[in-house]
Amino acid sequence: MGLSEANQVLTLNNLRHSVKLRTDGGIRTGRDVVIAAMLGAEEFGIGTASLIAMGCIMVRQCHSNTCPVGVCTQDEALRAKFTGTPEKVINLFTFIAEEVREILALLGLKSLQEAVGRTDLLMQVSRGGEHLDDLDLNPLLVKADPGDHQPYCTVEGRNEVPDTLDAQIVRDAGPVFERGEKMQLTYTVASTARSIGARTSSHIVRRFGMDGLAPGHLTVQLKGSAGQSLGAFAVQGLRIELTGEANDYVGKGLSGATIAIRPSPHLAQPEKNAIIGNTVLYGATSGRLFAAGLAGERFAVRNSGATTVVEGVGANGCEYMTGGMAVILGKVGFNFAAGMTGGMAFVYDADDSFQRSLNRESVITCRVASAHWAGVLKDLVEEHARETGSALAGELLRNWDLALERFWQVCPKEMVGRLDHALEAEEAVHRRA
Repeated sequence: MGLSEANQVLTLNNLRHSVKLRTDGGIRTGRDVVIAAMLGAEEFGIGTASLIAMGCIMVRQCHSNTCPVGVCTQDEALRAKFTGTPEKVINLFTFIAEEVREILALLGLKSLQEAVGRTDLLMQVSRGGEHLDDLDLNPLLVKADPGDHQPYCTVEGRNEVPDTLDAQIVRDAGPVFERGEKMQLTYTVASTARSIGARTSSHIVRRFGMDGLAPGHLTVQLKGSAGQSLGAFAVQGLRIELTGEANDYVGKGLSGATIAIRPSPHLAQPEKNAIIGNTVLYGATSGRLFAAGLAGERFAVRNSGATTVVEGVGANGCEYMTGGMAVILGKVGFNFAAGMTGGMAFVYDADDSFQRSLNRESVITCRVASAHWAGVLKDLVEEHARETGSALAGELLRNWDLALERFWQVCPKEMVGRLDHALEAEEAVHRRA
């Protein structure tokens, strides 16, 4: 429905020839591709079928690190079971393309482009009974008049955009890559600067490997409002310090770097203001993130190894988290820890509201009773204070004994029996033994 409506609206507004439509979702065969083209699509995403071609058997436990065929897991023993090859995916697309050609030939069309927008070649199938044919799909098949334009995109080439800040960083960091020197670089940024650190990280890995540089060997200091994906896939050796705020996907795929985000000096009560956007640390595998302010929704989704401290998060925090550690020094939104199967979280609950926001299905909660975990928590809050100058962290540390009593520790149920240090006080463990 979305594809058909987008195609119709763009056509009616004389914009169809300037926009290329891409669609995905449920496309498995060449027939699906041709039907999508007739509804207006010019590019097609085929995800699930590609996974199956690589060996996925759809057991739907991707978030639990227990994929039995090694497609989606960090477990080396399970990854050894992966049998996928590029040739299997190539074969899938070869046969899809062959079926597309056969269907186009039967229709008398010379190319897939000729099928774009041809809803006149589609009709609703009758199932043979009124109780089966009570859904009218004809609105999907309305063919809008493109006027003097083609019913498909006629724009050729790419819409080139200016190169990223990383291009400048890589040039300025020449002594790092040439002679291994330690450097610090400073830039002013705007929200149009996306994925800062991603390209730089690729150069670090090519020259030194994933862990060839010491943490913080190359420090990039930024001031302003960073665009999406700050520190995406950033690796060990890179340190990003931002004074200001950042958009969505900070630390996406974080792979060993440290990111510290401080509010602008003139901002009053930064702990009550958003400093980073949504879906932060999505799929992070290692590294550290400290942000002196609030994060948006879906914080640390699928985090599998990064350590982070922030001062509040929106809905669906730590969703599907499989590893790492998250400390939240403020309120969390609803559905916190949904599907969380690994890692650990600590939440400061000043007004006894946390339990109402928690999804209890896969986790347990307790007060921080173990001296070990209390020490881990305090160390992280102290590190957060050093990295960001957080006034909130400073206040908690000045009254630590009272603050500790307000923290909840969140642990996945399946991890409780596998922890090196128990959740409860050590003397209670000895008594039980």
